[in-house]
Amino acid sequence: MSGLDDTHDPALRSWVESANDPATDFPIQNLPFARFRRAGSSEAWRIGVAIGDQVLDLCLAREQCSWGRVASAWLVPLAAGDLAAFMALGPGARRGLRAVLSVALREGSDRRAALEACLVPQSAAEFALPCRIGDYTDFYTGIHHATAVGKLFRPDNPLLPNYRWVPIGYHGRASSIVVSGTPVRRPLGQLKGPDDAAPHLAPTQRLDHELELGFLIGSGNAQGEPVPVTQAEDHWFGTVLLNDWSARDVQAWEYQPLGPFLSKNFATTISPWVVTPEALAPFRVAFERLAGDPQPLPYLDSPGNRAAGAFDIVLEVGLQTARMREAGLPHQRLMQSNFRDSYWTIAQLIAHHTVGGCNLGAGDLLGSGTQSGPGEGQGGSLLELTQGGRQPITLASGETRTFLQDGDSIELRAHCERPGARRIGFGCCEGHAIAAVKPL
Repeated sequence: MSGLDDTHDPALRSWVESANDPATDFPIQNLPFARFRRAGSSEAWRIGVAIGDQVLDLCLAREQCSWGRVASAWLVPLAAGDLAAFMALGPGARRGLRAVLSVALREGSDRRAALEACLVPQSAAEFALPCRIGDYTDFYTGIHHATAVGKLFRPDNPLLPNYRWVPIGYHGRASSIVVSGTPVRRPLGQLKGPDDAAPHLAPTQRLDHELELGFLIGSGNAQGEPVPVTQAEDHWFGTVLLNDWSARDVQAWEYQPLGPFLSKNFATTISPWVVTPEALAPFRVAFERLAGDPQPLPYLDSPGNRAAGAFDIVLEVGLQTARMREAGLPHQRLMQSNFRDSYWTIAQLIAHHTVGGCNLGAGDLLGSGTQSGPGEGQGGSLLELTQGGRQPITLASGETRTFLQDGDSIELRAHCERPGARRIGFGCCEGHAIAAVKPL
């Protein structure tokens, strides 16, 4: 399950000098995919690979170099901007292309002269969703988030009894998933205060973010054929940052008995870069349950998942108001947590999603649920950080926030680092709130 090879060598350097910067998210050991084109151009979307502060244009790279029969075939859908078609080829194609690109981008590569002309500065590129999102399921794997939110509404019974046994999830809305940088319009919904005689339609006053990871499915499974937990990671293509925007006041009124609807379906933002399982391989850790908690049912358990099914990924949220932006102040970090605290692994999510016969397809997206940490101030949403709006956060500009105001920007970031491995990151997942439309 470790999957370590020479592409992970921390001493490996690239002829793209910015990739050798210790602070970059995109050293040669990472090589994530994105769908892009040159900003302001009318050229067709194509798939690129991040290397330092550049994007390697795989459409041009396919034309400029001789790659051999197999690698050339892998590059065909990528040159056409069809990441989903490449994803459907399975993990062998992904691992193989990673090895080929790693060699081509290393110091001393004989392909440097040809590939230099295929680099585009990331600052000169615009990005789209990595692929068409066929379907979207949002899970609830953050036990610290589930407990904190539960305490706000059920102080004596914050965690429902099924939580420790079943990966809780709900089917979200794929059509409103947008790429980082897309404005998010404040949604309308039914609101009802505790003293209101009837609900009314109005813009949400409790717009919130949720810090999550998203997992893109590569090769799918046939309907009626569950994916065993031992094979589940073969169906996982890569990981993105994900902001599951939420309208908390709408949610409070509508979520019983069936769960969230308008409070969640208006927007979900994901980062453009898809970080592959291979890039994350050095950062695997043991999957361990809290003392006294039940062990997973057999279909969700395996020796490999217990030994190395979790990942050490540091997650952060930053907030920038319009006033901060005008003053040149950067996003202010609100919290930090780690995905290793997730109550369920990626393999378990895929195994559970399919155990009843559900068929997943290339491009389907699974959200992790909010990744809060166990400590004070590690909430992955403003709902937690402000104790349901009762404790405002004071920002560097002197402003306070309980929930998001129009003009506010939320930025998600993540990285992995440990001794003996090269630090890698996920880039940025950013979205800013804009005013609601006039109520009907």
